[in-house]
Amino acid sequence: MFNSLSDRLTSTFKNLRGRGRLSEADIDATVREIRRALLDADVAVPVVREFTASVRERALSAEVSGALNPAQQVVKIVNDELVGILGGETRALQLAKTPPTVIMLAGLQGAGKTTLAGKLALALKEQGHTPLLVAADLQRPNAVTQLSVVAERAGVPVFAPHPGNTSGSDAETDTLIGDPVGVARDGVAEARAKQHDVVIVDTAGRLGVDQVLMQQAADIRDAVTPDEVLFVIDAMIGQDAVATAQAFLDGVDFTGVVLSKLDGDARGGAALSVARVTGRPIMFASTGEKLTDFEVFHPDRMASRILDMGDVLTLIEQAERAFDAEEAEKMAAKVSAGEDFTLSDFLVQMQQMKKLGSMKKMLGMLPGMAQMRDQLENFDEREVDRVQAIIQSMTPAERENPKIINGSRRARIARGSGQTTTAVNGLLDRFTQAQKMMRQMSKGGGAPGMPGMPGGMPGMPGMPGGGKKARGKQPPAKKKKGKSGNPAKRAQQEREAMQRALGGGGSKAPAGSAFGVGGADQEQPSEEDLANLQLPAGFDKLLGGR
Repeated sequence: MFNSLSDRLTSTFKNLRGRGRLSEADIDATVREIRRALLDADVAVPVVREFTASVRERALSAEVSGALNPAQQVVKIVNDELVGILGGETRALQLAKTPPTVIMLAGLQGAGKTTLAGKLALALKEQGHTPLLVAADLQRPNAVTQLSVVAERAGVPVFAPHPGNTSGSDAETDTLIGDPVGVARDGVAEARAKQHDVVIVDTAGRLGVDQVLMQQAADIRDAVTPDEVLFVIDAMIGQDAVATAQAFLDGVDFTGVVLSKLDGDARGGAALSVARVTGRPIMFASTGEKLTDFEVFHPDRMASRILDMGDVLTLIEQAERAFDAEEAEKMAAKVSAGEDFTLSDFLVQMQQMKKLGSMKKMLGMLPGMAQMRDQLENFDEREVDRVQAIIQSMTPAERENPKIINGSRRARIARGSGQTTTAVNGLLDRFTQAQKMMRQMSKGGGAPGMPGMPGGMPGMPGMPGGGKKARGKQPPAKKKKGKSGNPAKRAQQEREAMQRALGGGGSKAPAGSAFGVGGADQEQPSEEDLANLQLPAGFDKLLGGR
């Protein structure tokens, strides 16, 4: 969504690096580039003016002129201002003191309200709540059926007493099908009777803002007195987002905004405009088609993503939800016990990784990944499935001991997984490197160069130089001194070698060492002692006739 804006801002900040002092001309040029980037991203013009004016004012102040690194200070200012226009602070749902908490969804047709109702219900269910979905959208064809399907996938009940529009065509604007207000009111009563603590009311939308739509939404709001009215807006509609949001604010008075389709390829101007123009916080973001592609909107984290500084906290939260704590403890115990990392363990780890969702999306949350966007775009998500198919085509014995996988076994595994023998060989090679790394970790080795970490960890498999020693400048090895071709000099070398062996020549070998003599505090043998030394017959020839 924010790729274009992120690239423009990152390129702008690169021009500031390495400068010890920023002039007013430098700041004006930077602000001008920021203005162009925001306008290209379809951000509302009033928001752009306010944003750039604030950035310029702060950039010309003492906080930049007195900073040790002015360029980084400007980036910090832009980050702070982005957080401000995105809402400032994270806003959580306000739950009613006396259940049920009533949440009403409003927005245009096609914004994704029905799917979002299922995502929100699933998220609340995982938090321990007991949500109930209410199908009050009786206008759109088969909207009630869609909500029932979404509710079934989310594992939550749905209240749908009226089938709604089943004709397959849009109802006329001035023709109401059923009584959506009555359905919403009865749904809240049903939730109270069956002790559901959250009610999510899905309402009708239109292709555009009109009086009938607003009146119906206002009547439902008055009938159920919701604790939260969430305005669902398509993040891809661009400049029109501001006008639509303002119309719903006047007609329904929503309390929060939900951005849908945030995984699209639009420029993202809606996200940067709605919160500032309406004064209502962005509370949630829908980032994909799956029910799990739903997250709480954190303004500071979103600003960090836009500036290519990553979103590691969200990545950690997703990992905590996806990974099995018991399996993680088993793996940690196995590594600490020095047991070998097997292909069965590798398969379990891959299955845990798949629960995180898209690998591209996950890697995109790491800092600096905008510089590797082309590689990310070319990454094939199906590669994980191919590796999983190869491992699952192995026997349990082969997974536990890959060394037994000979040529015929590799050919069988390739046929069973639908892959080539080359792919099987590549996987086994990468696994061997990973296994060596795990063995190193089990011995207490850490990553080389990391302060406070003992030992060393070899390169990560698949990374450049992985599994090999760094090709840095190595100290020259001592050249072994060979024996001289001159008989007299060679004899002298052999005598010196004999002296060293017997403890002479300044040797510091302690008593009890491999030679048994020659302690540092012992008297060294004299030349006369060496001359009277009784040698085996013929040994004197080796000393040059001595």
